[in-house]
Amino acid sequence: MEIEILDAKNSKPLGKCRVQGDTTIKALKNEVQNMKKSLTIHRQALRLEPRGKILKDSDTLQSLSISSGGKLYVKDLGPQISWKGVFLAEYAGPIFVYMIFYQRPSFIYGSAAANPVSLTANIAAICWVAHYAKRLLETLFVHRFSHATMPLRNLFKNCSYYWAFAGYVAYHVNHPLFTEPSTAVMYAGLAGFIVSELGNFSIHMLLRNLRPAGSTVRKIPKPDGNPLTQLFNFVSCPNYTYEFLSWLSFSMMTTCVPALLFTAAGMYQMTVWAIGKHKNYKKDFKDYPKGRKAILPFVI
Repeated sequence: MEIEILDAKNSKPLGKCRVQGDTTIKALKNEVQNMKKSLTIHRQALRLEPRGKILKDSDTLQSLSISSGGKLYVKDLGPQISWKGVFLAEYAGPIFVYMIFYQRPSFIYGSAAANPVSLTANIAAICWVAHYAKRLLETLFVHRFSHATMPLRNLFKNCSYYWAFAGYVAYHVNHPLFTEPSTAVMYAGLAGFIVSELGNFSIHMLLRNLRPAGSTVRKIPKPDGNPLTQLFNFVSCPNYTYEFLSWLSFSMMTTCVPALLFTAAGMYQMTVWAIGKHKNYKKDFKDYPKGRKAILPFVI
């Protein structure tokens, strides 16, 4: 059968292609790329209507009730970059930025830069670097991305957020006039940070094992033998919960207001993501546990 491809922006026809009823949207994207070389498969979003829902790569023309003479609309998503590339850039930057301030350069802190570095500042630097080193290693060896690319503009947006906050927090924690909290508060925050980081890693490993390599299979995540994964009994996105608790503990450990602001900003964004994922879970799985919340047990 023959179907027509049109530009979603202005409804101008790009061309026609001959396909079968069992042709998938993913295969059709290759045909669209042949029509317009600059429109690579990762830049395409195919829709039934100009402003309609983006079709899944696994959908077939037959399942979408598209017959001969039918039309599909393609939106150009713009220049793309790999998810892994964005993650590596946004997580490597905070280590570099933070360590600049940790070295106490005189051009930032003046003559006071020679003052002794506090125990809390030393431990905070270790925690900060460990967190983002963990993120980098997870990006390389743990995460399995459901999409190959994202818009290039996200690289600048994400890096600006992480790098700017790294400088904001590091400037205050490493300041020569930084006042340490009590030893008990500092170690309590450190303990919370370590447990939360281990919990976050445990969730990422469980999610990795839930999706076979090279697939986009989705299953209901459930706790495994690791006690830190039991949080799945209460929330849909415990990785975000642990992430929030990590930075809340870091803020407690340093008693630093900029760190707390970073925690609040991150929590807001993760809550938005968690609510969206929670809704998708409930939509896709009819037997999804009803007692779960999105990110905070019994609350959100």
